[in-house]
Amino acid sequence: MNRREFLEATLALMIAPSAFAAGTPSATQPVPRRKLGRTGEQVSCIGVGGFHIGKQKDEAESLQIIRRALDSGINFLDNCWDYNDGQSELRMGKALQDGYRSKAFLMTKIDGRDKKTAAKQIDESLERLRTDHLDLLQLHEVIRDNDPDRAFAEGGAIEAMTEARKAGKARFLGFTGHKSPDIHLKMLEAAKQHGFRFDTVQMPLNVMDAHFDSFEKKVLPVLVREGIGVLGMKPMGGAIILESKTVTAPECLRYSLSLPTSVVITGMDSLDRVEQALGVARGFKPLSEKEVGALLAKTAKAAKEGAFEKYKVSQHFDGTVQHPEWLG
Repeated sequence: MNRREFLEATLALMIAPSAFAAGTPSATQPVPRRKLGRTGEQVSCIGVGGFHIGKQKDEAESLQIIRRALDSGINFLDNCWDYNDGQSELRMGKALQDGYRSKAFLMTKIDGRDKKTAAKQIDESLERLRTDHLDLLQLHEVIRDNDPDRAFAEGGAIEAMTEARKAGKARFLGFTGHKSPDIHLKMLEAAKQHGFRFDTVQMPLNVMDAHFDSFEKKVLPVLVREGIGVLGMKPMGGAIILESKTVTAPECLRYSLSLPTSVVITGMDSLDRVEQALGVARGFKPLSEKEVGALLAKTAKAAKEGAFEKYKVSQHFDGTVQHPEWLG
């Protein structure tokens, strides 16, 4: 797909009239929503990253960040069973009390590769999050070449996830990974071979990825063609991209939002970060081909060999490598 086709696909996902509003965004403008693949769901174009929600020293600050986001129109919440030793889910669960659960499209991820481990983690996540169901359940860190085979094996994680959906514990199913677009493609092929269809796929989509071993170039066109919801993550590469001094945080967010993503998940570790995300989302309209070209030109040299995409070229972001026991 070329840039024009990406732009057309992005526009097809956008459903809020405010997405095309002109002028300076204001607090009265709603956060635009987009279609989540073929699910029939509508999610905010920006989502709250779960990892950062367990890092605040004061738990009350975490709850305030989540509730500010929900009150401001961000409805997509990301999380994971292993984030911050469970603190991310525990805090999010507390924040979702007092009527806030109904405002959220709640997603979490599990690490277990066998059915027993996966099922246990699903139930633990539900307990921590204080809910009887997840809107979206995803298999986390599909980063090894054998992960697709393990997940779809008899007695594998997909069986636990499918049973969770049948039991009403999860509405939709997906998978995530940050290491290799080829492994993502292998996972999608494994699903096809087993007569299974993912509702969503999560992956890094940013200005650096476009230059090196690119999820945008290899995986994104497949997801768009098959109507699978695209969850973009690491728009700033865990803030490492900003260290390149080639782009700003708002530019990073605008670039990722200009791709045919259903939601761009970004870390919000303070109220200031929430406001930054809201400022970009409100009144957003996709970058032109010329604007995209200018951003890619600025980042091309820095992006070589994945220098600012540590999640691809190192194990720094690989939680399940550091903790193989989480896999079961």
